Amino acid sequence: MSDSPTNENSFDKQQRELQQIDLYRDTPIRYLGYANEIGEAFRSMLPIIAVKATYVIALGYATADALDKSRKEHKKTWPTVEERRKQVGIAAADTFLWQALASVAIPGFTINRVCYFTGELLKRSTRLPVSIQKWTTTFIGLGVIPFIVHPIDSAVEIGMDKTVRQFYKPTTHL
Repeated sequence: MSDSPTNENSFDKQQRELQQIDLYRDTPIRYLGYANEIGEAFRSMLPIIAVKATYVIALGYATADALDKSRKEHKKTWPTVEERRKQVGIAAADTFLWQALASVAIPGFTINRVCYFTGELLKRSTRLPVSIQKWTTTFIGLGVIPFIVHPIDSAVEIGMDKTVRQFYKPTTHL
């Protein structure tokens, strides 16, 4: 039995769509970028070395994404070796900066402050046992994460478009 053109087209279309999936942004691997937010939410209960380890995971994710984007730029056809080098460098730098801001620095700081102020508020206004205060603070920190992701991502995208990207104008938004 031979494949009909419709099946071939459907298969080819599916293969193209699979190739368009960004491993670092469209799959569960994206959650590695949020490891430090988890660490910040648990800061009151973890040794500081464990919190720092979550930042290593998140920065490793950011670095892997930057390497992936630069590799993809390198595979493209460029008019000159110099242009290829330039675009590979831009892709790596732009991606790493975006990830460092949107996945590590800003959300980490945000969750840190949410947890700090929650802990202070509970300490000053309740008589809950310390362990309950810590768990409450942790759950609030964890609960805030889904609400900050998209606004921070959008703000970083807009901020980079209006500032640093004006200097190097990447060929595509990474």
